[in-house]
Amino acid sequence: MDPVTFTLAADDLIRQALREDISFEDVSTAAVCPEPRSATVELIAKEGGVIAGLAVFERTFQLLDPDARFVATVSDGDEVAAGDVLGRVAGDVRALLSGERVALNYLQRMSGIATATRRMARALEGTGAVLVDTRKTCPNMRIFEREAVRAGGGRSHRYNLSSAVMLKDNHIDAAGGVTAAIRAARQHASFTCTVEVECESLAMAREAVEAGADIIMLDNMDLDAMRAAVKLIGGRAVTEASGNVDEGNAQAIAETGVDVISSGALTHSAGILDLSLKHLRMQGA
Repeated sequence: MDPVTFTLAADDLIRQALREDISFEDVSTAAVCPEPRSATVELIAKEGGVIAGLAVFERTFQLLDPDARFVATVSDGDEVAAGDVLGRVAGDVRALLSGERVALNYLQRMSGIATATRRMARALEGTGAVLVDTRKTCPNMRIFEREAVRAGGGRSHRYNLSSAVMLKDNHIDAAGGVTAAIRAARQHASFTCTVEVECESLAMAREAVEAGADIIMLDNMDLDAMRAAVKLIGGRAVTEASGNVDEGNAQAIAETGVDVISSGALTHSAGILDLSLKHLRMQGA
């Protein structure tokens, strides 16, 4: 997503997070810093990993103080080590103190996802398979979490329910079968929409490819079944492996010949990267 579009989408969400944390005032900061005053504080890595979310981190402070600036020594996608100073935030001390937790929450969460994605992406190097995330994101966090996946070396699946057709088991049951579901999707959706079908067996994969699916998801199949499905499809549709994908099995799954591997774990199971704001200094003392 380009920076302008990202900022337009992100600002409202960041404001919501700030409102959640400051219902009417930051009582602690108002008590010790009743007047505006310039200050700086350092961003420090407390463990090693991949950084993501620096623009969101800075923007959080700017929504409290338009003149706040973050001068970074790293960029999104960079690997850092414990103890590294990643940059310095400068602005009204009240904004630095009040925005600290929200800014760090975004940065730590996004960096944790980028770190997990980098590990899995490395496991796929040389296989030709593309690693993508899923819609298994925290509500109101998708835009941030998907930026983090990209910083870590992954790519994104459909953004939301409006982006493409994906016919899962319940859609297929509701339609009365794979072929009927695909036919209904073609009749309803724009010709610009791709149609993906979730298949749990070789029989379903065969029916889906013969009915003209653009993408066939091989859902929770074992490795032998995936290899057989890739051979059966024979390039007539994009093949995607999904279901319980993790760093330990990603390479073996890629070696079945699938085109894409989707992993919900990139977003729903990633931890945070431990970061901290330290060494606040008042200016003009």
